[in-house]
Amino acid sequence: MQTKDCFYLGRIVKKHSFKGEVIIKLDTDEPHLYKNLESVFVELGNNLVPFFIEKSSLSKSTMFRVKFEDVDSEADADAIMKAGIYLPLTLLPKLTGNKFYYHEVIGFTITDKNFGDVGTITNINDSAAQPLFEIDRDGIEIFIPMIDDFIIKVDRENKTIAVETPEGLIDLYLAE
Repeated sequence: MQTKDCFYLGRIVKKHSFKGEVIIKLDTDEPHLYKNLESVFVELGNNLVPFFIEKSSLSKSTMFRVKFEDVDSEADADAIMKAGIYLPLTLLPKLTGNKFYYHEVIGFTITDKNFGDVGTITNINDSAAQPLFEIDRDGIEIFIPMIDDFIIKVDRENKTIAVETPEGLIDLYLAE
């Protein structure tokens, strides 16, 4: 399994007991969806290694206490400390309407209500305070903030996202 086939679920943040239990901080708005997992992929070096869950419990909203099979001591737990936790993309709950996963809309076309076809989404930049659609328009890079008020419709069938941006926003990128 490779990271491109998976989604990031969280990170092992601390040990819980001397018997190898660990705490995973989940990176999700719906932690309850993951409380009955049988296994996860743990990022060790450049590899994703399957780990089977012996027992687990959800505590404090996004803190997930886990006892993995064959992780039976503090030393075993130390070996996986701070590791990323991943699951296959097939386990992501399906989103509908104007909600979407970032990876899902790469390659979609953005059309603006006033401007028309803007270009193709090449990436989602989520390192800024506000996530941005990165759009390629014939070699020119355009950034549109991913603000709910801007997004009119996500059309999965036609791979388009209709937006209405403030007047002049797109033109800023096209001015010479």
